[in-house]
Amino acid sequence: MTRASDTQGQIRGGILSKEGLPGWLDPVVRAVETVRPDQLSRFLPPEDGAGRQSAVLILFGEGAAGVGPELLLMERAGSLRSHAGQPAFPGGALDPDDGDPQGDGPLRAALREAEEETGLDPAGVQLFGVLPKLYIPVSGFVVSPVLAWWREPSPVGVVDPNETARVFTVPVADLTDPANRVTTIHPSGHRGPAFLVESALVWGFTAGIIDRLLHFAGWERPWDREKQVPLDWRS
Repeated sequence: MTRASDTQGQIRGGILSKEGLPGWLDPVVRAVETVRPDQLSRFLPPEDGAGRQSAVLILFGEGAAGVGPELLLMERAGSLRSHAGQPAFPGGALDPDDGDPQGDGPLRAALREAEEETGLDPAGVQLFGVLPKLYIPVSGFVVSPVLAWWREPSPVGVVDPNETARVFTVPVADLTDPANRVTTIHPSGHRGPAFLVESALVWGFTAGIIDRLLHFAGWERPWDREKQVPLDWRS
């Protein structure tokens, strides 16, 4: 397991940097700087401080020629206790060695977990922003979404099959394609945005964040919100 001390230098002591980002990321940077928590989700961290602190890495990369920008995602192993089998951003709970949850801890945790789950090299990742903390009621996680630019891409893949079923990238163009957008209906009755991409149904917390990023970055295209996909499992 990679410890916080190993990744600390890779994130320049926890300092976020917008220097040298590609121009196409400008709308995302502006969205991160201006969006309010209630504009991202109705599920916000409990006021009493309850919840397990965690972080996810929202990593934008430059796709192959003609593909355009892409996002790094992974599919969680089906044997996990929470969110089993779901496509998600790399990430997980903060370790004590990650540091202050109200400071640089989420930055270190996002990189550490991403390296453990996908094998990416943190040295090629430039962190440039953090969205407001959100809450996942079903698992009790308080999540800090950390945004990054894959400045120097490195090979990625499944590191531990007990945690990760597969690792893949999704072109942003596919996420904005109206043909790939649907509304999911959970057995509980909850409705939410989802994406049918890379032979996967991206839904739940991950899809909600992607949906809001596309919207506030001005990348969203009109799509049929009445196109529904029922979820026949509980997670």
